[in-house]
Amino acid sequence: MSTYTNISLAARPNPGPITPDLFKVEYKSIPQAGPGQVLVKQTYMSLDPAMIGWMSPDQESYVPPVEIGEVMRSAGIGEIVESNHPDFAVGDRVRGMLGWREYLVSGGEGLTKLPTNLNEEMALAVFALPGMTATQGLYGFGDPKKGETIVVSGAAGSVGSIVGQLAKADGLNVIGVAGDDEKCDWIRDELGFDAAINYKTDDIPARLREYAPNGVDIYFENTGGAIQQPVFDQMNTHGRIIVCGMIADYTSDTPSAGPNWIPLIKKRITIRGFAMPDHFQDVQKLTEKLTPYVINGKIRYRTHVLEGLESAIDGLNLFFTGGNRGKLIVKL
Repeated sequence: MSTYTNISLAARPNPGPITPDLFKVEYKSIPQAGPGQVLVKQTYMSLDPAMIGWMSPDQESYVPPVEIGEVMRSAGIGEIVESNHPDFAVGDRVRGMLGWREYLVSGGEGLTKLPTNLNEEMALAVFALPGMTATQGLYGFGDPKKGETIVVSGAAGSVGSIVGQLAKADGLNVIGVAGDDEKCDWIRDELGFDAAINYKTDDIPARLREYAPNGVDIYFENTGGAIQQPVFDQMNTHGRIIVCGMIADYTSDTPSAGPNWIPLIKKRITIRGFAMPDHFQDVQKLTEKLTPYVINGKIRYRTHVLEGLESAIDGLNLFFTGGNRGKLIVKL
């Protein structure tokens, strides 16, 4: 009998790298679709920094943690290979929260058909969580205006790269922060950012004074860490800080200290943390907002594709090392 790979969470992560013992890899018999069901063969799976948080035991987060023994949570794209459901036919490509598994049976809940003109990599890199998060964060909370200056941390990542390109297309001065020279070159030379800062090697305050002589109006925070305080110090009156991610602190025993709040009062700075599950009802509207930028060639992307489901385990560590080059995707 044919089998498929299924990976569930076996233990909570400790500070440090993600290790194989945190997961249970099983090989199960491929199921069949029952009445009103479909059998989906997953073909592409998204890896996202949020997964690190989903593995933790934190019950106060924006979504419940993945429970021990449950299939690891993830978004993906698959093909219907068996259908007893009136809304889906064999051969349809669908997307949804498919989990770390090669096959699954579904009643169709949460599955949407992939448009025929959209390839899988663009769907996951632009029109899935990265693009929706970037669009909601920038326009929902950032209130960007032509001529303003925005700093984006994690600027070569899947969310940050889209935020920066949207802002640039709208006439802002865009400064990206990344962790190596290749990423800095990519966001500046290929994506059109006005400037790039390597937070590992550059004098961050000096570079900010050079690239943002009139201060910073918007800070889109994806990482935390060394860049946070220098950008905070450069914020203008009525500046906006959008806190999307803090990958530098996700598995730290002692998270880094945040800035003092006195400047928030003096400069009337707005800080807004957000997570996309609060805005899933707005996905259609966000897609309509993002699509013209894509059609007009204002959004470029790149993907870092890993081969095979089990590559996802060590692949999560690329978020900590910065070794990924573009949106992390697993090809099954």
